[in-house]
Amino acid sequence: MEISNSHLSNIKALKSAILQSRYQAASLANKELLRLYFAVGKFISQKIDEEKWGAKVIENLSSDLQMELPGLRGFSATNMKRMRLFFESWEDHFLISPSVTAKLEVLDLQDIVFSPSVTAKLENSFLNVSFTHHIEVLQSTKVLEERIFYIQKTASEFWSLSTLKNHLNNQTFQKTGSLPNNFSKTILNDEVRQKALQSFKDEYLLDFINIEDNDEKDERVLESEIVQNIKKFLMSLGSDFAFIANQYRLIVEDEEYFLDLLFFNRRLQCLVVFELKTGKFKPEYMGKMNFYLSALDEYVKQPHEQPSIGIILCKEKKNKVVEFSFRDFNKAMGVATYKTSTELPAAYKGVLPDVETLKKLMD
Repeated sequence: MEISNSHLSNIKALKSAILQSRYQAASLANKELLRLYFAVGKFISQKIDEEKWGAKVIENLSSDLQMELPGLRGFSATNMKRMRLFFESWEDHFLISPSVTAKLEVLDLQDIVFSPSVTAKLENSFLNVSFTHHIEVLQSTKVLEERIFYIQKTASEFWSLSTLKNHLNNQTFQKTGSLPNNFSKTILNDEVRQKALQSFKDEYLLDFINIEDNDEKDERVLESEIVQNIKKFLMSLGSDFAFIANQYRLIVEDEEYFLDLLFFNRRLQCLVVFELKTGKFKPEYMGKMNFYLSALDEYVKQPHEQPSIGIILCKEKKNKVVEFSFRDFNKAMGVATYKTSTELPAAYKGVLPDVETLKKLMD
């Protein structure tokens, strides 16, 4: 039986309504859970201060709760300690209404508002992030601005827990906006320039790539690894990037040129080229990239899009060499480095299996 356009339209409308309702229900449930955990954390924190509770008391409290409410989940002694951490990490940044008493009660977050210093940054994202995500952020960060960054990103880009951990391990906060670039001279619009600075990192952790030493001279091997793991590469770039092609073909005056990786960035509304170099950055890479960007803007860029941006992704670089190389070029470019699974820094050891372990797993 042929389905009419009207019927398809009705199905689409119903599907949209159902999904929206489910999302709102999940969002409301998460908000209530955060309110409860904040209240329990406040209660435990006060009891520790006032009655000198120790770890044993919390363990007994957890056991008693399990007896009173069989099947209760989320109130293990470990999780209750996390609730305390949740409260104590944020209490200095909340304005708590005097009407809220010291006794245990489910605090209504209408009675708890953020202090003016963080209100605008957190009010639309804090309650949309799960408790598990919150704890991961609190345990992995120390600075308020860093916590705000990861909470905002988790809420706006719908990061899974594994994605959040990857960004924390990769120190995305520290590396975002630190990319050596010539944006100040080539991107004249202040708003677009700021967005561009926030869209790229100085270093990318490509922990899904395992390149042997004898492959390091061949950029195509690196490119192939990235393309085979394009979803993971996109995850490391950020949610605004859409993959277009690898070895993207350009023809200029009957000659062919091939771009390693071509993306479109929705936030910046522009094409982004990644050129891959497995060795040290060289100044001559700039001229080639400037040529590619000029050709893209002439032949590929749509009229409503912003000028293209180029990123040279190499094994290593010296910032002063990069700085001198940028001079006199009129296209927006940056230079970033990458690390693969074969050379993880000490902080990442143990997070991922080493090369030999991976080989055994593959056999």
